[in-house]
Amino acid sequence: MKNPDRHLENLSEIRSLMERSSRFISLSGLSGVFAGTSALLGALAVFWKLNFNLRAATTYATAEPNTGQSTSSLPVFLILVALLVLVASLTVCVFLTTRQARRKNLPVWDASAQRLFWNLLIPLAAGGIFCLILLKHGLVGLLAPATLLFYGLALLNASKYTYSDLRQLALCELFLGLLAAWFIGYGLLFWAIGFGILHIVYGILLYNKYER
Repeated sequence: MKNPDRHLENLSEIRSLMERSSRFISLSGLSGVFAGTSALLGALAVFWKLNFNLRAATTYATAEPNTGQSTSSLPVFLILVALLVLVASLTVCVFLTTRQARRKNLPVWDASAQRLFWNLLIPLAAGGIFCLILLKHGLVGLLAPATLLFYGLALLNASKYTYSDLRQLALCELFLGLLAAWFIGYGLLFWAIGFGILHIVYGILLYNKYER
């Protein structure tokens, strides 16, 4: 009589192989922690630029001359901070994910990684262009809701090709984006929670669940 435990092991191996072929499972939780920390530092820099006034960005488009608020260079500053956070986060993410893939003896750039990349890139690119349009029209107060919403949609779109846990993060980002749109003067606070704190929490959970 055949050993039933052996059948279970075979089924487990088949399931693991199917998961490896259809999902990218080399994402590093530590990269999420670093991205969240970078986002918090970026939010702190913007907060400093706004003279520690959360609602200052909403008055950018209609600010009267000589109001004492240095918002004339705000769009350029926001773009620079966003680029620094993005480049730093992506660099560390690529490094840690590559290291994680090598530890698991998995290819770094296979079909699943490509599907994940494109499903992330398209909503993020659309969101980036939309945010530039908002900046052009001086609608700085809508940047935080827009970035959170497009990022949440990108994560939701990509969650089919990596850890299913990403779906919960995506839903949280979407919820925060809607809150930021409702409480328009506190977008920076919601942005810091979404891109900072949630990334750190998600990164720690991912690390403890899949990497330890």
